[in-house]
Amino acid sequence: MNTPHDEIARIVRHEWGRLIAASTRLFGDLGLAEDCLQDAAEAALRHWARNGVPASPAGWLLQVARRKAIDRIRREKIALRHEQELERLLELDQNATAAEPEEIPDERLRLIFTCCHPALDRRSATALTLRMLGGLTTAEIARAFLDAPETLAQRLVRAKAKIRAAHIPFETPGPEAWPERLAAVLDVVYLVYNEGHAAMHGAAYTRPDLCNEAIRLARLLNSLKPGQAEIEGLLALLLLTESRHKARLRPDGALVPLEAQDRSLWDRILIAEGEALVVQALKRGRPGAFVLQAAVAAVHAMAASFEATDWMQIVLLYDELERASANPVFALNQAVALSYADTVDAALLRLATIGDRLDGYQPFHACLADLHRRDGNQREAASAYRRAIAMTDNEAERRFLAERLAALCEDSG
Repeated sequence: MNTPHDEIARIVRHEWGRLIAASTRLFGDLGLAEDCLQDAAEAALRHWARNGVPASPAGWLLQVARRKAIDRIRREKIALRHEQELERLLELDQNATAAEPEEIPDERLRLIFTCCHPALDRRSATALTLRMLGGLTTAEIARAFLDAPETLAQRLVRAKAKIRAAHIPFETPGPEAWPERLAAVLDVVYLVYNEGHAAMHGAAYTRPDLCNEAIRLARLLNSLKPGQAEIEGLLALLLLTESRHKARLRPDGALVPLEAQDRSLWDRILIAEGEALVVQALKRGRPGAFVLQAAVAAVHAMAASFEATDWMQIVLLYDELERASANPVFALNQAVALSYADTVDAALLRLATIGDRLDGYQPFHACLADLHRRDGNQREAASAYRRAIAMTDNEAERRFLAERLAALCEDSG
């Protein structure tokens, strides 16, 4: 049986975004929703330790958060600003049954569009949505952004204050507002998936809950706005990447690199759906970054083996990606493909052009280590492996890199 602490950790990991969204819908204030849910979580640790975990823990938190909101509005004398919300909350509280609600309305798409309002800059919108939707800590998001935690925390505070000051509505916008909001929303959904696909820290390498949530949101966006190439591209990219899920880890949790994966474990149903979406998106012309990344994933999916991969096609796709976006991570990925399409030396030359921009990015050093290892440069490889290990917070990835380093040291005698 889960302890109260374990259950709170589970809810934060799996249900926090739904709770934040439902609370924001009730309270009309994102910051108030987060504060009251945190108060409710603290209360749960005390109450559940005495009385046990309730049948519907998330429902209990939502109910307590509502009461905390009523107390805060009254205590802080902000009833005028929240007059309508207070009236509604009091009515809900009076009509609430003793039991916790079993069903929590799903308002997460509204939450994403609220956090991605054009009044916020893209970086703040992404950080705020990851915090609210994915339940990621400030430190986790700061690592993803290569920011100091203090800087990121200030950014989150300013973003919530701006939403409040600008009276940004908690709603899914109409068709006229989609173009200016969609790019930020797609970025957020992708980053939620990325954290689930390769968690930044912890014992588990993956977080399936976040992967499933991102795919669900991508499908929802595609149904709400059909015919948009970049939405199709994002959904395709997530499906094609997710298709390799069962092959990425050994039974003991150890990481399996792409070249060693058993492709019979790849999910052919997800691959077929993803490939069809890529073809459909490419036919629309002028592919964007998500469509091109999905095309790269499709090339991998179509290959019968690692060796049979059309690496030159991938190199060319990354050329297009660099023209569509100045993201140096695309150049890093291209270098990996170039090492197989051409030579390791060609890949190392490519990395030399972006090293100053990615020196604080752990995958850069892991890639550099692997290239030097394959080229027989054991000293340089060992140095890069140590640098990558020092920058790695995920235990499974650290273990993989440490095994590569140990094997390298054994070979060098």
